[in-house]
Amino acid sequence: MTIPNYQQAMTPVLRALATQGPKHRRELSSLVADHFRLDEAERAAVLPSGKTTVIMSRVGWALAYLKQARLIEAPRRGVYQITERGRQAATTSPEKINTEFLLQFSEFREFRERSRPAVSEGDHENREAEALSLTNTEEIPPEEALETAYARLRASLEAELLDAVKQASPAFFEQLVIDLLVQMGYGGSRPEAARAVGRSGDGGIDGVIDEDRLGLDAIYVQAKRWEAAVGRPEIQKFAGALQGQRAKKGLFITTSIFTREAEEFSQRIDTRVVLIDGRRLASLMFEFDVGVNHRTSYTVKQLDGDYFEDAL
Repeated sequence: MTIPNYQQAMTPVLRALATQGPKHRRELSSLVADHFRLDEAERAAVLPSGKTTVIMSRVGWALAYLKQARLIEAPRRGVYQITERGRQAATTSPEKINTEFLLQFSEFREFRERSRPAVSEGDHENREAEALSLTNTEEIPPEEALETAYARLRASLEAELLDAVKQASPAFFEQLVIDLLVQMGYGGSRPEAARAVGRSGDGGIDGVIDEDRLGLDAIYVQAKRWEAAVGRPEIQKFAGALQGQRAKKGLFITTSIFTREAEEFSQRIDTRVVLIDGRRLASLMFEFDVGVNHRTSYTVKQLDGDYFEDAL
């Protein structure tokens, strides 16, 4: 059984509240999971952000929409109970309760109207058609859709970043490594980092960079703009160079991948060697704003329950 969408969760949620009385959102999520016979993996599946489970998110939005239609209410934080209107809706036992069913209630229609993006007067017909389409096909809640879309945009951009890095010159790749490490807090100022990275070339070491602004420890760096996988021999060579410098920490960065043998070797040796492959490099560039710029930002807000605690 696949995880139900939030519209599919509406009917079991409303009927559970009608027959079992007030329930916490967490209890309702468990009941819905039981109703659809979800296995452990489906119950544990999380959103791209990792902040909550998919089933908790979808039940949460089902509750939010049922509340907007005044079929349920929240007498206290996180706890929901059915209203008289909701009890009547549950008694009539519609085949399924979804957004189309909720549109019969004026409060929900007003809510949907408020939630539509602003459009020019000439777009009203298109907006109405789009709204009807969304009512019939909408399957995942807005927050989950936003997170999923963000994850896809990020993955696409990271793939573009890695392609661009692979096409760049070795000198540019060296500067990119400097920019990234400085953005991550290493090397002090950029001029200081630039003097350190790319200067050594001693026995498999491309450079040395301070771990912090005070220079309390040093990190030795090897950077390879390769297409072929980096194997164990390269990591052994790098580890040997670190021992020759009596270094405790090393960072090996490549635009390609590491073989399993290389990864296992790096985990067994006493010297701390961190491996960063092309995918992680692109992810770090995205995270620390190297090679990317901001186009649009959205802030997702939620109700501050603590603020209203004394209002009940």
